[in-house]
Amino acid sequence: MSPEPPSPLERLKALKEVRDAGFKAGVAYIPVLPFISDSEEELERMIGAAKKFGADYIFVGALTLYGSGKELYYRVLERYFPEHPPKYERLYLGRGEPPLSYRRKLETVSRRICAEKNVRYMVI
Repeated sequence: MSPEPPSPLERLKALKEVRDAGFKAGVAYIPVLPFISDSEEELERMIGAAKKFGADYIFVGALTLYGSGKELYYRVLERYFPEHPPKYERLYLGRGEPPLSYRRKLETVSRRICAEKNVRYMVI
């Protein structure tokens, strides 16, 4: 049996430890889940938490749905968010990723929030 993955708080504490040791470090919020963690409020909360723990940079990426992972994800949605599968069908239109317009909006909002919080967007 695999060990439990670290919680988000444990990961943020590790980020702070790395930063306190003098290294640059950041957060990759991937995948951002449509209709669950992609609202402006959620992005603001996530980026704010990363900033609080000293992130040098942040970037986000949309959820991709390919192969058996797609089936598993839909089962989880049906169990915990039964209202969402039809929304996903409309957003993804049978593709493995959301349309470019969705991904651009996600990036635009994230970049704006990062600018407001004075944290770099992307590693560059």
